[in-house]
Amino acid sequence: MPNSRLTRRSFGGALAGAMALAILPRAAAALDDASARALIDRAVGEVHEIINSGRSEARMLTDFEGIFTRYADVTTIARTTLGAAARQATAAQMSAYTRAFGIYLSHKYGRRFREFIGARIEVTGSRPLKSFYEVRSVAYLQGEAPFELLWYVSSASGRDLFFNIVIEGVDLLNSERIEMGAMLDRRRGDLDAMIADLRARG
Repeated sequence: MPNSRLTRRSFGGALAGAMALAILPRAAAALDDASARALIDRAVGEVHEIINSGRSEARMLTDFEGIFTRYADVTTIARTTLGAAARQATAAQMSAYTRAFGIYLSHKYGRRFREFIGARIEVTGSRPLKSFYEVRSVAYLQGEAPFELLWYVSSASGRDLFFNIVIEGVDLLNSERIEMGAMLDRRRGDLDAMIADLRARG
């Protein structure tokens, strides 16, 4: 059995990566408790279907790219993970980074989905926090104690979209920001080189 905390982080990261590739247009509506919870209920339902489908890894990755793109505020996720470098990046660089990062994140965690066959997530409630809603859920993995997942949902983009997951106090958005910062530092701030490397890894 893999390390429990790493397994939990991988599970949450897989969810985040699957949802963080792009955004499909849909009608804007005022965000409230019910709509925030409904968004995560829909996402969780589709996650369950794919994880337990018995499909090949390649097919699962393709299905995640096709199905979950509508649930994430990818612009916010990408800009946050890039940190201060996003302020110096050109529009073309941000566009390229957003796409490359989304694919990289999806494949990085998606390749571990076979560990989570039989998993289920139950949405248990939601509450407003500052300018967004926190949707609470409990994840049940085979051979693991249940653990809490917190989903952050905002309508800042004009749509109700997920932008972060917190797993037992571990903020995945911040974790990826630290990792992207380290990758950029190793390339001496060369964002184009980093984008190329993300594409290669994806």
